[in-house]
Amino acid sequence: MRSRPFIAVAALVAALLVLGAATVIYDRGRQDTIAEGVTVGGVDVGGLKHDAAAAKLRRAILEPLRQTIVVDHGNQRWRLTAREARVTTNLDATVDEALARSRKGNVLQRSYRGLTGGKVDARLQPEVTFSDAAVIRLLDRVRRSVNRPAMNATIKFAVSGPQTTPSHEGLAVDATQLHRKVNAALVSPTAQRRMSAATHHVKPKVSDGDLEKQYDTALIVNREAFKLTVYKRLKPVKSYSVAIGTVGRDTPAGLYKIQNKAVDPAWTKPNSDWVPKDQRGDVVPGGDPANPLKARWLGIFDGAGIHGIDPSEYGSIGHAASHGCVRMRIPDVEDLYPRVPVGAPIFIA
Repeated sequence: MRSRPFIAVAALVAALLVLGAATVIYDRGRQDTIAEGVTVGGVDVGGLKHDAAAAKLRRAILEPLRQTIVVDHGNQRWRLTAREARVTTNLDATVDEALARSRKGNVLQRSYRGLTGGKVDARLQPEVTFSDAAVIRLLDRVRRSVNRPAMNATIKFAVSGPQTTPSHEGLAVDATQLHRKVNAALVSPTAQRRMSAATHHVKPKVSDGDLEKQYDTALIVNREAFKLTVYKRLKPVKSYSVAIGTVGRDTPAGLYKIQNKAVDPAWTKPNSDWVPKDQRGDVVPGGDPANPLKARWLGIFDGAGIHGIDPSEYGSIGHAASHGCVRMRIPDVEDLYPRVPVGAPIFIA
């Protein structure tokens, strides 16, 4: 007959074997069950089996991700479908990972956790992928419809005066910001699927004010009317009667700039048929009675310029009488001279 200690030990061993077997059976019965405390993309899947968790995640994550993204600006709309964006996610693989995390620890630890309501702290994020090329195509559609270039102010000289075209601001989509918003919406089931395209104004490189500064002073010579008009900030401020070149020695037409200026300029006799050959190249000092460039000189082009004339020739004003220069009365050219800087444009029509 066996002793009582032996029987007690045998009973204990048997109980442990039964408990171990029960623990193994319990653990195996939960191997397809996700532990409490596990979330996927913020969705609680604790206590669910694989297929039930996958179904819950499809409803909570995949279905929202399949909704079309809409971008608007004013009354315009642009759409990007999940199919066009090629949105995909690895939900099944993430559920497998959730199960793997649930099996963390040994059989005793898992069973104890399950029996006592313990949790596994596992916050998993499914991987969502999409085609960035499709997003770029969406952005390009938006930009083509919304963007407009800035228009610079322009100027064209005419006999009637400077003709200006005003500048206009442009408009541009904030493409970088929109790109980020669309990308965020494509991977987040809780993000807004409709968004507005923000824009910003684009300033022109040349504004109306810039044009006025650039052409602070301009001259226009109307050969037909024998008038020279001074413009300040594109507005006429004073006109003078002038003489211009005779036929065959015409004052050159076109747009030029004042090249140089001089008070009581010296005159170099030109190599022209109206100057005796033996005198061509001779220099007549300023102030000399024989110098035809009286008082002031404003050079224009190829020896032609604006200058005063002897009072005895004032009768030529209002006629084609010069060798190509623009002639003025001495008081007029003295009045004009300080008004015009070197580099000022002069349009001769």
